[in-house]
Amino acid sequence: MKVGFKLFAEGFGPREIVEQAVRAERAGFDFVEVSDHYHPWLFSHGHSGYVWSMLAAMAERTEDIGLATGVTCPIIRQHPAIVAQAAATTALLSDGRFTLGLGSGERLNEHVVGMGWPNATVRHEMLREAIDIIRLLWNGGYHSYEGKHLDLEDARVFDLPERSPDIVVAAGGERAASLAADLGDGLFATEPDPGLVGTYREAGGRGPLYGEVPLAWAEDDASALRSAREMFRFGVTGWKVQAELPNPINFEAATETVREDDMAEAFGYGPDPERHLAAVRGFADAGFDHLCLINAGPDPEGFFRFYEEELSGPVRALGD
Repeated sequence: MKVGFKLFAEGFGPREIVEQAVRAERAGFDFVEVSDHYHPWLFSHGHSGYVWSMLAAMAERTEDIGLATGVTCPIIRQHPAIVAQAAATTALLSDGRFTLGLGSGERLNEHVVGMGWPNATVRHEMLREAIDIIRLLWNGGYHSYEGKHLDLEDARVFDLPERSPDIVVAAGGERAASLAADLGDGLFATEPDPGLVGTYREAGGRGPLYGEVPLAWAEDDASALRSAREMFRFGVTGWKVQAELPNPINFEAATETVREDDMAEAFGYGPDPERHLAAVRGFADAGFDHLCLINAGPDPEGFFRFYEEELSGPVRALGD
């Protein structure tokens, strides 16, 4: 069992995100994930730093902890040729500690370049082509590619690591899980759904299974749930909503009616470690072996101490 920490780049500025990565390594986490967004989910979040700059700083400030995007969309805002170059450079700077998480994205971040927002079927076709292009460029040499949606003209990534980063593909349904098995080196999910794991395995996937576990630590339940609602109420809207709304202010409006009770159903929260372990266990029981813990609580340092003192041993024991 590998245990990671989700760096919430929408809720904290770039310097704080890098400091949290350093703190996560000191706390004993195996890896950190950071989202690749142009906008925050909610206008009230107030942050959304450039992921590749933050990863470069993390690579220099840390020694052993794994680094990952959770996740990058390589089909509209960023051409896969640019993602291939950025990921290769990050792998070099981190001495091979980088994992490239990829997904088909959200309108929230991709519409900003004015190229429209295709339907889910087209996005999955584009993601397939993007992964082909990335792997092609990681093979070295000059390459061109003519796809149905994406093209590449006479391109080469000059600085390549000895071993290419693993590509972990995000899935919210069976079609994406099959795509992850076909073209990826692992699966990434945000729900403890054994059906996704089963689809991935049945389609031939043999890689690691990453799951984001929603937690909210605070010294009392009320503070934890209040913070969870303030920070993560967008997460209970479901992927069909999350993928389609165009701006943070839309998510503010769409989540006005989310209650703290709704957050209690989705999160491990408060000071009781058993409640947090129950949330973690849900992902472990579904088959996930790389558990990335999210803290939606109000005190990052308090969560790190809570993990060190209460969660680390029991969470790792789930993999025994």
